[in-house]
Amino acid sequence: MITSDTAPQDDPFLAHRRLLFATAYRMTGTVTDAEDILQDTWLTWSKEDRSEVRHPKAYLVRTVTNLALNRLTSARATREEYVGPWLPEPLLTSPDIAEEAERADSVSTAMLVVLETLTPVERAVFVLREVFGYSHAEIGEVLDRPEATVRQIAHRARHHVRARRQRFDSDAAQREEITARFLRACAGGDLNAVMELLAPEVTAWSDGGGKVSAARRPLHGASNVARWLLGIRAKPQMTGTTAEPAVINGELGVLYLRGGAPMGALTFDIEDGLLRNLRFQINPDKLGGLRP
Repeated sequence: MITSDTAPQDDPFLAHRRLLFATAYRMTGTVTDAEDILQDTWLTWSKEDRSEVRHPKAYLVRTVTNLALNRLTSARATREEYVGPWLPEPLLTSPDIAEEAERADSVSTAMLVVLETLTPVERAVFVLREVFGYSHAEIGEVLDRPEATVRQIAHRARHHVRARRQRFDSDAAQREEITARFLRACAGGDLNAVMELLAPEVTAWSDGGGKVSAARRPLHGASNVARWLLGIRAKPQMTGTTAEPAVINGELGVLYLRGGAPMGALTFDIEDGLLRNLRFQINPDKLGGLRP
C-alpha cells in the first residue's frame, strides 16, 4: 500500500495519482495490475533524485506506461492459457471518477475488451492519445519512438478500434429503466419477461477463470441466454445472493453481493431498448475493484 505524509499539492505523485491509476487501468484492464504498477511507480519515484526531474508529471506517466507495457507483454502468454472467456476486471465508478462522457466510454467494459485486441504499444498510444489527449510528440517521448512512428501507430490503433467498437444506446434514463426491469424479471424467474428484454442475437460471456463454475464458451440467442440466467439463479450456491444496480466502468450495470461482499458483476450494451453483449465477471480473483 502506498503511504505518504506529504500533502498531495506538495508531491507530484500524489497530485497525479488518479491520472496514473486511470492510465494503468486502461492499459491493462485489471485493477490488480494497475495498483501494482502504481506501487512500483511510487517506489521508483521515491528513490529518484527529484532535482533532476524537470517535468514530474511526464516522468510519472512515462514510468506507468512502460511498466504497463511490460505487464501486457508478459500477460499475453498467461491469457492464452486462461480457462474460459477472459474479461477485464470490473471497477465501481462514480460521476467524479468516470468524468465526462468520453472518459466514461474509454473505461467501459466494451471498450476494454476491444483494447485487448491491440498490441501493447498500440494500446499505449491509443490510451495516451485518444483518452488523455497527449500529442504525438509527447507520446514519442514517453515510448522513446519517433513522432512519425507514433502517428502511424495512432492511425492504425484508431482504425482498429473504430472497426470493432460498436456504438450502442447511452440514454441514462432508459438504461436505468431497462436495468430495473431486468432485475425484476430475473428475481421473479419469469422466462418470458427476461427474453423480452434480450436482443434476438444477444451473447453472454462468463469469466470464472476456472475458479468458480462458469460457461466456458459464449452463449448466443435470447432463449439460450435467458434459460441459462434463470438456471444459474436457481442453483443452491446462489442462495443469499442479491443483485442491485451499480455504476460499473462508467455505466449502470448489476452488482451481485452476498453478505455485503461482491460475488460478481454484470455489464451490458443496450441497442433499440434491448440487452446485448452481457458480460459476467465472477472470477473471485478479479473482484477487488467492486469493493467500495
